Amino acid sequence: MKCAMLMTGSGPIVILTSYDSLENPDLLERLANKGIPKFMAYEIPLALAEERYGGHFRKVTNGFRESDSLRVLDHNGHRAFYLFKFEELGTPLAHEGSLEDHHH
Repeated sequence: MKCAMLMTGSGPIVILTSYDSLENPDLLERLANKGIPKFMAYEIPLALAEERYGGHFRKVTNGFRESDSLRVLDHNGHRAFYLFKFEELGTPLAHEGSLEDHHH
């Protein structure tokens, strides 16, 4: 399981995924289908996410299986952004989907 903060057009969100890469094509397609074709992703160490989110982390991951390719841990961009220091986050990864992916 990976945890990452995605900087999206509508603000940061924190996701959990069973994919071993944030660049997995299936994950990118799922995000695009949710209206997130373009983002900057910063991986968050799982232990750190669990420490910061506490019971909420355990509630969201309860029953999480390898088949659960995507769960949102935090929709609140302001909280997500300020909960972690940049030095705690992984190397940023930029993904820019095609314009066809953008449904606005």
